[in-house]
Amino acid sequence: EVQLVESGGGLVQAGGSLRLSCAASRFTFTDYAIGWFRQAPGKEREAVSCISTNDGTTYYADSVKGRFTISRDNAKNTVYLQMNILKPGDTAVYYCAAILRPVAAGLACSLRPEVWGQGTLVTVSL
Repeated sequence: EVQLVESGGGLVQAGGSLRLSCAASRFTFTDYAIGWFRQAPGKEREAVSCISTNDGTTYYADSVKGRFTISRDNAKNTVYLQMNILKPGDTAVYYCAAILRPVAAGLACSLRPEVWGQGTLVTVSL
C-alpha cells in the first residue's frame, strides 16, 4: 500500500522560508496526484498545492500563489513544497496526501485524497 511521510516543518519568523518533503513508498500506481493540505487550530482543512504525475500540472491556492512552489523528484519518490515569504497565517499542520486517480492538479486539490501522511507542523512567528 501507499505510504507518505512528511518532514521539514519547524519554527520560523515571518518572511522566512521552509521546504517540506513528502516521501512516498510502496507506490504501485503510475497516474496519481500529490497534494499538500494544511489545518490550523480551530480552522477547516484547506488545500494548499497539488501536482499531477499524469499531466504535470500544478495548482496553488490563492493565499500561497507566488510564495509557494510544489515540485517532485521522481528518482527519490519525493514531492516538495518550497514555502517562501512565510506569514503567521501559514501556521498549521501540513499534510501531504495522494489522490490515486489520473487527474489534473486543480481537480486533485478539490477531491478527498485516499492516503494521508502524518503531518508536519509549521509555525510562523511575528
